[in-house]
Amino acid sequence: MGWFGKFLTSSIGQKVIMSLTGLFLIVFLVVHLAGNLQLLIDDGGRQFNLYAKFMTTNPLIKTISYLLYFFILLHAIQGWALWRKNRLARGTQRYAVHRVRAVNTHPRIASRMGWIGTVLFVFLLIHLYQFWLQMKIGALPMVDYDGVLAANLYLPVQEAYTDLGFVIFYVVSMGVVGAHLWHGFQSAFQTLGLNHRKYTPLIQGLGKIYSVVVPLGFAIIPVFFYLGIKF
Repeated sequence: MGWFGKFLTSSIGQKVIMSLTGLFLIVFLVVHLAGNLQLLIDDGGRQFNLYAKFMTTNPLIKTISYLLYFFILLHAIQGWALWRKNRLARGTQRYAVHRVRAVNTHPRIASRMGWIGTVLFVFLLIHLYQFWLQMKIGALPMVDYDGVLAANLYLPVQEAYTDLGFVIFYVVSMGVVGAHLWHGFQSAFQTLGLNHRKYTPLIQGLGKIYSVVVPLGFAIIPVFFYLGIKF
């Protein structure tokens, strides 16, 4: 195995991979939230369905989506590998927890990142099964918008978001996402060596804002949907 292979399988290499894939997913969540907010438009799902059609048929977006699937899987595998390695080692140094005062992450969250990641992985599987899989296997009815045929992805979303049990599950899951981001956002920059007395406080602030605003944005969508609040 060459030096690059050894680096990728080392703890440092795995943390770098976690950081890079994590930053990619952080950008993706903003785009995903922008698309999901269209569910709150009071048009019977027209805008959301047309958006979903564009995202699943545009060649560039489809290419990026394959990268997304790969990065999600890689992020999960590397995260699990690091968590397991640290559990077995039982050392004082845990996954993404460094003795550097530049980044102030909550120690309780940091020590539970393995369990938080497991909960998120289960949520992701349920989320993909309910929405993404139905879109991919062609199980959704088609709707015609002025001659443009689009799969009615709004239909399963409507069924899920009018179920109080699912809404509660979704909101709780977004709380877990927020906890993951609270630690992960700052830790990613630290792992990549982007620590500076001048810029680190800014990164910390942006990380905290992001880890609250983005999960909250996702959480209010099913709540508003359930309450019948549209715009």
